[in-house]
Amino acid sequence: MFPAIPMSNPPVHKARKRFGQNFLQDQGIIRHIIASIKPQPQQGLVEIGPGLGAITEHLLAAAGALDVIELDRDLIPHLRIQYATYGNNLRIHEADALRFDFSQLSSETDGLRIVGNLPYNISTPLIFHLLDYAPLIADMHFMLQKEVVLRLAAQAGENNYGRLSIMAQYFCQVENLFAVPPEAFDPRPKVESAIVRMMPYNQLPHPADNFQHFAQLVKTAFSQRRKTLHNNLKGIMDTSQLATIDIDTSLRPERLTVADYVKISNYHQNS
Repeated sequence: MFPAIPMSNPPVHKARKRFGQNFLQDQGIIRHIIASIKPQPQQGLVEIGPGLGAITEHLLAAAGALDVIELDRDLIPHLRIQYATYGNNLRIHEADALRFDFSQLSSETDGLRIVGNLPYNISTPLIFHLLDYAPLIADMHFMLQKEVVLRLAAQAGENNYGRLSIMAQYFCQVENLFAVPPEAFDPRPKVESAIVRMMPYNQLPHPADNFQHFAQLVKTAFSQRRKTLHNNLKGIMDTSQLATIDIDTSLRPERLTVADYVKISNYHQNS
């Protein structure tokens, strides 16, 4: 059961293409999302892109306090009016989440819990931006294009596995929770959506000696997916030596695990 919040008539707002806005309307999907998040009082809850407040309503009811990041300045007055009874417990940041400093929200809680229906056109760069703050984050629940969720959660050897999979899974446990059909939104997007849960590790299972070197290595390895690891990496290292650490360079890049790439990076750094 989710506590009800008295609401005035919903604001009239036309979705803007330049902000990638598709407003979630389906109450069953909304309840499913909230049940997956399980928001509680005294948690550092943050919502990116609250829009018309479909999820905001339930987050506030359960937690009592919330930070929201909204770029569309026309929506901010509606949010202030709609949730005026919460006063300073609803903290609205008019900002671009791609440039927002999430460390300013860090508190004495057990980590930030970030939620958002992310615009499809910025979802991947925004996730990379958030991974920079992984030590401050307890978990993230996002609505994304289904294709992006499949890439985030893919395992080595699967068709969707690639650079995004590796970089996300270096920092986080990633779980594809459930699909969301286009008819759950207004306006309807042209693609399917899905909910993903990302939980940063307290201790990295496969830490790189030099993260920037690791990240560049992964990017280079996937520069031409259909070529072998030997062909993609030969310009930056002597791949023949990788046999000494049990790396088969005749494989394509999508066949190697996160641990394999960390092993290659650390070997190259220290050889």
